[in-house]
Amino acid sequence: MKLLRICVGFVLFVSFWAVLPVSAEEFSLADLYAIALERSERIEISRENVTFAELEKDRAVASLIPKLTAFGNYQRYSRDKYNDNGALIQPDTAQQRGVRVDQTFSLSLREFTALSEARKDIRRAAYDLDFVKESYLLQVGQAYYNVLMARKGLDIAQSNLDRVAKYRDAASARLKVGEITKTVLLRAESEVSGAKSDLVMAQNTLALAESALSRLVGIAPGFILREEPFRDIEVASLSELKDTAFAQRPDLKSLEYQVKIAKQEVSYARGAYWPNLSIAGVYQKTDQDPEPLTLNKESSYGALLFNFPFFEGGLRRAEVREAKVRERQAILSYEDRKKTVDLEVRSAYLDLMTAKGTIKFLQDQVAFAQDNQRAVTRQFANGLASSIDVIDANNLLVSSERQLAEALYSYQTSILVMEQATGTFLQKINATASTKD
Repeated sequence: MKLLRICVGFVLFVSFWAVLPVSAEEFSLADLYAIALERSERIEISRENVTFAELEKDRAVASLIPKLTAFGNYQRYSRDKYNDNGALIQPDTAQQRGVRVDQTFSLSLREFTALSEARKDIRRAAYDLDFVKESYLLQVGQAYYNVLMARKGLDIAQSNLDRVAKYRDAASARLKVGEITKTVLLRAESEVSGAKSDLVMAQNTLALAESALSRLVGIAPGFILREEPFRDIEVASLSELKDTAFAQRPDLKSLEYQVKIAKQEVSYARGAYWPNLSIAGVYQKTDQDPEPLTLNKESSYGALLFNFPFFEGGLRRAEVREAKVRERQAILSYEDRKKTVDLEVRSAYLDLMTAKGTIKFLQDQVAFAQDNQRAVTRQFANGLASSIDVIDANNLLVSSERQLAEALYSYQTSILVMEQATGTFLQKINATASTKD
């Protein structure tokens, strides 16, 4: 019996802890940004591109450093040989060893041009990384507000169900006393069923939005979002926003460096027309067996080699022309991107102004719809309004609440889109993170 009581107590203890609610993890928008920057595969891929560019710079530096080489060889002949005078002309064995220093460079100094290109490519890759971060974090911010908007939609659907349920109860009470016909109650039941359907759709929309955010950031489901205070900003003029974008957009800066690199590639290709100069310094020791009287056992010397290829089948000319084509492509890509940025800023500006301008009117509409719905509901309970009036008033309220919620959260996402379009999005995130630290 004692063992049985112990087992029962253990089972009850485990059951008690199993049913305790597990606290869900709470995240703010800044928390999501930090997690996304840490876990995103896309950002890591772009960061590796920066590492690759840094390694290319190391390769360019290595070409400017002299090469130090150690060498050695051993030879064994079939037999030693002597000439008619008895002098050794072929030893039995011979060996050489030593060290050699070599450096080759073009008289056009194209090696320094390659180093300058490599350094610019690091900057270009860094701007590409910033652009990838901005684009990815913008998706995170939009997904965050999509979840909040879906939760607001769920609240609206639940409130709508509560209202139509009260309307159905009021219709049922009036039917019992003979004030209305059964068709009014059936219409009310139909509205309740429609509200339940809307509630299920709102729940599924929220689940999908949360799953999208969970997948995007890499957090476990069942999280809680800490809603940020609604931001309201002063919007600069469209021309000022464009100037900011042209000066700050990381993708434009990346293309600017690409144009600079392409121009230097033309200079690098033209440098192939210049002669190459090679300088060498050698220290060498030699041993032979048998050893001749005139053997120089130890020597050191320097060498200077001048190489000037006159004809290579048109290779250098083709390389120069290819470099010029890449330069034109880089310039055209930059100009095309500027036009795209211009359009993105204009679109973001109009979306932002539209969302900001409609919020005040939608807030007034919701207030009017709430007053109207309460008044019509009281009138229906007193027999002064029809069921059609109640349904219309409720539909107007639901529609107004949804439009207001969509406008509010669209305004928040429009601010993020505007910051990304002008190239200030990542700067503000970093500034906020450094302030908290």
